[in-house]
Amino acid sequence: MAHASTTYVARKALRRVALVASGLGLVALLAACGGEFDRGPRGAGLPYDARLSTGETWRDFTVLVRAPGVDLADARESARFVATRHCIERTGSSSVDWVMDEGTGDWMVTRNASGEPVVAGRCSAR
Repeated sequence: MAHASTTYVARKALRRVALVASGLGLVALLAACGGEFDRGPRGAGLPYDARLSTGETWRDFTVLVRAPGVDLADARESARFVATRHCIERTGSSSVDWVMDEGTGDWMVTRNASGEPVVAGRCSAR
């Protein structure tokens, strides 16, 4: 009888070790995947990819929204996402002063040769 109970205890301990090892392997795998991955606008659930380029200083920037012909209302959140992230990384604040169009009172939008909207701004915090 003692032999059967010893086998049962050994199997139970082996199952626990296997479960812990699997859990640690899963944690290590997830940690490795999450290290340097950049969740840009599309990865964050926004509709368009956007690229930020710094200007004369790191505080000044332009954002190109990769969506030819789209209007500002549709591109705004994708542009805001990369600008906010840039300003937080550089200044610790999400505050952005956008270049405004005096005629519309909204962000000034220019277009590149492909018709993609480009907006400009400046990180306002120091």
